Amino acid sequence: MIVLLQHNVTRLCVEYFELGLQQQEILHVMELYHGIVISTRTLQRKLADLGLRRRQPPNMYAAVCFIQEQVAQTGGLFGYRWMHTKCKAKGIPITRDLVATIMQVVDPQGVELRLRRRLRRREYFAKGPNFIWHIDGFDKVKPFGIAVHGCIDGFSRQVIWLDAHISNNDPKLVGGYFVTAIEKLGGCPCIVRGDRGTENTTVCDMQRYIRRTERSFLYGRSTANQRIEFLWGILRRQCIQYWMDILGILQDDGDFSGDSLDKQLVQFCFMDRVQVC
Repeated sequence: MIVLLQHNVTRLCVEYFELGLQQQEILHVMELYHGIVISTRTLQRKLADLGLRRRQPPNMYAAVCFIQEQVAQTGGLFGYRWMHTKCKAKGIPITRDLVATIMQVVDPQGVELRLRRRLRRREYFAKGPNFIWHIDGFDKVKPFGIAVHGCIDGFSRQVIWLDAHISNNDPKLVGGYFVTAIEKLGGCPCIVRGDRGTENTTVCDMQRYIRRTERSFLYGRSTANQRIEFLWGILRRQCIQYWMDILGILQDDGDFSGDSLDKQLVQFCFMDRVQVC
């Protein structure tokens, strides 16, 4: 019985030490949750016999190399507390203050951005005009029956098309925008970037047929489609917000119920006005 008790005490000491608890915390937890009371000296002796020492000299070279590796990947998005946790998981003995100091040297720009609570934005790159077109739909006024679809050149930011219609989910309609644009410009882009919506299937098929390569159409999340999202921000500030407010007032006053007839009336009265703006 005594041997079993000593084994349990040793096991608990190891478990709580590996969790990062200090000696007084280990004693308190063992007494509170396990009913085991031992002295500080006994705990120190057990940890020493097991070769468990908290204060080991930091391996600065290993720490710097590991932190540099993490910063070059996703670790550049997090602070020194997260990095200290990663170092502990890697088995690198180092204090949190030393991690903070190393990160100030290794990644000064990232530290400054985190202190200012700013996001680190990706750098956008396009080789030239008509190298990549970004396409997407704008749905802010779609509940009122007006759907907007657009395309923008990634290099010059020239708007290739920007059309208001009753739908922006019809693959034939979006494909028609694409055909009209390449006929007008006399050629197609090297790459088209869009999301995985069904409205992009026709454009994808035509682009890949013309370019004879699968990589000529790139899929990705709509929120990460940087250039077209920038266009939507400008469009909303300079035009669409006005119509959103007007139509919102009609809805709040009970003059727009959202049924098919009301949407057709909105399309008849406002579609051309929205397209012009």
